[in-house]
Amino acid sequence: MEKIKKKRILMAKLGIDAHDIGVKTVTGWLRDAGLEVIYTGPFQTPEKVISSAIQEDVDAIGLSFIGGEHLIYTPRVVNLMREKGVNIPLVVGGVIPRQDIPVLKEMGVREVFDAGTHSALIIDSFKALLE
Repeated sequence: MEKIKKKRILMAKLGIDAHDIGVKTVTGWLRDAGLEVIYTGPFQTPEKVISSAIQEDVDAIGLSFIGGEHLIYTPRVVNLMREKGVNIPLVVGGVIPRQDIPVLKEMGVREVFDAGTHSALIIDSFKALLE
C-alpha cells in the first residue's frame, strides 16, 4: 500500500527582524489543521529558504514580514524559486501595507495576509493552494 504524503509547508522569517510571534502563531494554526509545517526560525536569507524548501520537499512556502522588508526579500525569493525550478505556491504575511499587495501578487505571490487576518481564512487559503 502506498503511503499518502502529508502536505508540507515551509514557514520562514527573513531578514534581521526577530519578532516571530505571528509566524509561530500561524504555524500552530496550520499544524492544528492537519498540515505539516516546518518553521525555519528568524534571520533567514532567501538562499536558505529555497535550499530548505528543496531539501524538505515542501508543497508551499510562507514568508513572514513585520519590518517592511517584504519588497526587498520577496523578489529575491521569487527569482531563486524560478532559478532552482521550485514551482510551488508562495504566500506572504505580516505587516504588509495594502498598496503593496498588488505589487507582491504581480511578482508571483499567490496569497498575501496582512496583520489581523482571521485564522480560518489563512488555513482555508493554504488548503486550497495545496489541492
